[in-house]
Amino acid sequence: MEHKVLLVDDEPKLLDGLKRSLRKEPYAILTASSATEALAILECESVDVIISDQDMPSMKGTEFLARVHREYPHIVRFILTGKATLEVAVEAINEGAISRFFTKPCNHVDLAVTIRQALEHKDLQAEAERLAKTNKKQTAHIEQLEQEHPGVTKIERDASGAVIINLGGDEQEKVG
Repeated sequence: MEHKVLLVDDEPKLLDGLKRSLRKEPYAILTASSATEALAILECESVDVIISDQDMPSMKGTEFLARVHREYPHIVRFILTGKATLEVAVEAINEGAISRFFTKPCNHVDLAVTIRQALEHKDLQAEAERLAKTNKKQTAHIEQLEQEHPGVTKIERDASGAVIINLGGDEQEKVG
């Protein structure tokens, strides 16, 4: 599955510049010129990372990202602002639960690396969840086998580590 990154900014030139600087990256790039347009995209597209401008006319980036956090908590959220103040940073972190704060103009290499790291982290989380589910299924299967055939999951070993198989009575076989 291809990852998708959504860039949200009311400045078309900035969106074009970001899109151009990220064009060689291994993910699809979607753009929106407002928070409202971005929310419409999120209704029909699965997005992994959102980078939103703070100062947009209809909705502030922190307000938009707070809504994204509530409705789509799995999406990684970054904010981009030309007016970096402590107030904006605190609001972004507390309300939007952002992962990273960028100032305009941002370093495109730093942005690309940060996006890649966020996507790798998401992939690792997904793999950990998949492995946990597999482990849970396997544990349930082993428990069922043990109930149906008591002792089948118990392994006896001798001092050298060889598996001892009880063949019945006093007869035993060593494997390994």
